[in-house]
Amino acid sequence: MTMNRKSFLTSFAGAIGAAALCDFSLPSLAEAQEKSRVPSKSTRIRDIEMFPYSLPMKEHFKIALGTEIGADNILVRLRTEDGVIGYGEASPYSPVTGETQQSDIAMGKSLEPFIRGKDAFSLARIVAEMESFTPGNGSIKAALETALWDVCGKVTGQPICHLLGAYRDSFETDLTVGIDTPQVMAEKARGVVQQGFKAVKIKVGEAPAPDIERIRAVREAVGPKIKLRIDANQGWSPSDCVHVLRAVAEQQLQLCEQPVVYWDWAGLRFIRESVGTPIMVDESVHIAHDAIVGIRENAMDMINIKLMKCGGILQAVRIAQVADAANIKCMLGCMDETRVGLTAAAHVVASQKNVEFADLDAFLFLATDPVIGGMEVRDGTVYMPQGPGLGLDVDPAFMAKLRAA
Repeated sequence: MTMNRKSFLTSFAGAIGAAALCDFSLPSLAEAQEKSRVPSKSTRIRDIEMFPYSLPMKEHFKIALGTEIGADNILVRLRTEDGVIGYGEASPYSPVTGETQQSDIAMGKSLEPFIRGKDAFSLARIVAEMESFTPGNGSIKAALETALWDVCGKVTGQPICHLLGAYRDSFETDLTVGIDTPQVMAEKARGVVQQGFKAVKIKVGEAPAPDIERIRAVREAVGPKIKLRIDANQGWSPSDCVHVLRAVAEQQLQLCEQPVVYWDWAGLRFIRESVGTPIMVDESVHIAHDAIVGIRENAMDMINIKLMKCGGILQAVRIAQVADAANIKCMLGCMDETRVGLTAAAHVVASQKNVEFADLDAFLFLATDPVIGGMEVRDGTVYMPQGPGLGLDVDPAFMAKLRAA
C-alpha cells in the first residue's frame, strides 16, 4: 500500500503522542548520581529565591506583536542543604505566554512547596507536579526546572547537556533584525554578516507590500550565500502570506516562521500546500501535545521550541522527540533572556540531533550581560561551556543590586 506524507503522519501521530507524553525518565541522570555523589552530600533543596530585575535594550526592537524596549525577567536561585547553588531564569512575554514578571513571582511562590525540601534528583517528579498544578506559566516553571538541572549537574560534575546525552558541543545561531524601513533593515543585516553570522533572521508581518521590499532589500545586502529566515509573528493572513512568499520566491528563503495567528492550523496547511518555502511554527506550539496537533494537521515543516513557552528543559526535549519521530526539524529560540536562560536552551540544542536551527541571540540586544561563563557566541557559532550544570555564574556585582521577592 502506498502512503503519502499526510496519511503516514495521520496514522502514526496518535502513537507518537502517546509515547512522547509519557513521563520522561532520566536513566543517565540517575546513574551519574549513584556514581558521582558523595553519600553524605545532601541534594535536598533548602532555599528558593526569586529576584525580579529589568534590563533595558540597546535600542527599541519592533516585531509584528509590538515594540520591545527592555526585559522584565526573574532570576531564580536554589540552594541545597549542603550549599550547592542552582540558577534559572524566567523571561515572561505576555503576548505569547500570558505571563508578566508580577504574575510569575506570584506563581513561583505557589510552586515553592513542590520544590522546597525535595531532592533535586527527583526532578522529573517535581516537573510533573508543577505541570499538574498549572498547565501554563511556562517561564517560571522553566526557571525553577533549570535551577534544579544546574544543581544536579554541579553535584555530578557534568554539564547539563551531558546528563541529557550530548550530541554536539557547538552550533550555529542566527541574529535577528527587527522591523524597520527596508533601507535600515538592509544595513543592519549587512552588519550582522560582518560580525561573522552565516544566518540572518528578519522580522516582518506588518503588511505584504513593505514586507516584500524588506525581504528583497535584505537579500541584496547580504548576498546569496547567507541563510535568510523571516518571522512574521502571526502578522499575516494566509492569503497575504502566500502572496508574499510567491513574490519573493527567487530570494531563496530558508524558512518562514509563524506567518498567521497561532490557532489557524487550516491557514498554515493552506500555506504549505501553496508555496515551496518551509513553514516553521512558533506560537502555535507550546507543549508536546501542540506538536502532535500540528503533525495531524500536516500544517508545519519545522518547530521553534522555546523554554519560556513549553515550561522547561524536559518539555523541550519532549517536543523535539515528538518532532523527530515525524521527521520534523526543530529550532531552539528565545524570548528576552540573558545568557542564563539562553545557556539552558543551548544545552538542549547540544543534546538533540533534530534541533538543527538556533535563534539564541537575545543577550546581544540587552544593555547588560550579567553572566560569567555560560555559552559564548563567536562568528555566529555558539560554543558550549565545559563547567558542570549550566556552566556559568552570575556576576556578584549584578547580584548585589537585586532584592529577593
